[in-house]
Amino acid sequence: MELDSASIQHVIHPTAAFSLGPWPPKRKITAPLDVSWDKSQLNPKNRIDSLEFPAKPLWEIQGCTGLATQFFAVPLFLPHIPPMRFDVFIPDEAVTSPVLRDLLELDAAFHTKDGPRLRRLGISRHIVRALQAWVETMGHEAYSILCRKLPFASRIIFDTLPVDIRRTRISIVPTYYVERELLGWARLDQTLGLAPGSLLPEAVDISRLSIVQEMYDSVCLVRMRDQRGEDGTDKLWILKALSSSTKYLFVELRNLLQMEPHPNVIARPEYLITKRCLFGGKTAVVGFLLAFHSNGSVRDTLPLLRVHGRLELREQVKWATQLTSAVLHIAERCHMFYPDLRLDNILLSDCRDIVMIDFEQRGVWAEFASPEVNAIEYVRILASADLEEANCTIPEEARTHFAALLNRLLPDWDVLQACEGYSSPRPHGYANYNIAWLALDETEREAAMVYMLGRVLWCIFEGQSAPHTAAFWQSYRYEPDIEFPAFRMTPCGLRDLIDRCTRGRRDVLSSLIVRRGSRLVLRDRDRDSCSAEEVLRAAREWWRSEVEAAEAFLGVREERKAAGEWDGNPFKRPRLREVLDELEQFRDLT
Repeated sequence: MELDSASIQHVIHPTAAFSLGPWPPKRKITAPLDVSWDKSQLNPKNRIDSLEFPAKPLWEIQGCTGLATQFFAVPLFLPHIPPMRFDVFIPDEAVTSPVLRDLLELDAAFHTKDGPRLRRLGISRHIVRALQAWVETMGHEAYSILCRKLPFASRIIFDTLPVDIRRTRISIVPTYYVERELLGWARLDQTLGLAPGSLLPEAVDISRLSIVQEMYDSVCLVRMRDQRGEDGTDKLWILKALSSSTKYLFVELRNLLQMEPHPNVIARPEYLITKRCLFGGKTAVVGFLLAFHSNGSVRDTLPLLRVHGRLELREQVKWATQLTSAVLHIAERCHMFYPDLRLDNILLSDCRDIVMIDFEQRGVWAEFASPEVNAIEYVRILASADLEEANCTIPEEARTHFAALLNRLLPDWDVLQACEGYSSPRPHGYANYNIAWLALDETEREAAMVYMLGRVLWCIFEGQSAPHTAAFWQSYRYEPDIEFPAFRMTPCGLRDLIDRCTRGRRDVLSSLIVRRGSRLVLRDRDRDSCSAEEVLRAAREWWRSEVEAAEAFLGVREERKAAGEWDGNPFKRPRLREVLDELEQFRDLT
């Protein structure tokens, strides 16, 4: 079964429990004898003339988000490019030909996000060739003028993506609404609720920055004009800026400015990046600069060390202890919860120490999160009013049922979810926008963090990039070769700790349905012998069971809370401090 946006609602999300089918017909490449010459692939006009990069490309694709709809296309023909985040968007309806979709490997782009692997796919080459023709037609200077006139995060949209790149219809969509949501510099401290007298980082206009690399949808590697490092070379910075849902940017900025320092947590921002808005005339904060750690994430480092036989227990224990100490600091000293604990958000410093990043408090996907968080998140997805726009088939009475359940867990959750910007009033003084975690009490949040920590500790000691193979949302350069909760390399003295941290775990969807290449298949079947209907049926039954289990768990929780019998840690996981004590004891004995 193809991996595309439709598979999210029908297989990957709990909405699959209400999918009645039948599955949309499988895309087929029609045999040449069955079509007219005008539509035949043998006709030269229906074939891509080339998927080679131009001899002197004017653009480079440096990454993309999930779903293969947003690509980070960086112009190479301008000497100085401010990080304005003019990404390329390709709506699903832009590619109408099943044949072209297969030739461009769009299913593979759904889960391939890093630049080196993405540039090998046909879609990257086709985009670069189409942009090359577009810029050559309108002229380099015309594009440079657009960069100066458009608002931050404006979009380059491919309304059509035909076989012939010269027929590609490209639109520029100014995103005035993004700049409208950005907070103004003048009263930023008051808006963020910082303590009186708090010193904000120095403000720098975005025009002083140049792109070095667009790494993720919210992260760019940049340099600042006329700024040099100690070695005389350009000093590199990480720019954190969001091109949508900017409220999360300001949640993270507030958190970083309020947190007490810790050696294994990213340091507070050193600069705020501002821009004079074209709409309204305010000087807005578009992002902030953080220290750049060139060793990258633990996610890529662990499997690389393992396959080369260079993974040392001493260093693994150091990383595990540093990470646990940082999580404990966040909970105890900063009085915050950290719902984003996964390997992608753990970097290595120049001294090969742990550095935790990403304090937006959005949360992780289901295969990293604790079962109690997932239970609430499943209800949130099923209760959301925007499901109708996603062509979901949930009956209205079911949606109303889940909305009522969620409203008991977190009053006015729908008002909170509808907030477009950070300045929108948040009901009941909610500090962020993570509905599932806000519905938990302090004890439950710590238990949920311990669960995620246990999963990450497993990855550290097993040398794996993720707990499970072939994740739906993202493929890795180094895929796991063993799956949680199996043990192979973890010392015996730590296996029981990890097992206790992850008590209450449930099977995940990938225990039944996996991604093989760029197709969804049943785990015990190969990709060519498994039909889309079988995958759809299996997903529907699995999700029905999971939704029932989630409702049952939340029902028991609700009853025991009303009776004053709920202790917040029903699975009896250890406390964060207990985890740290056991890791330190193990460290001292090895």
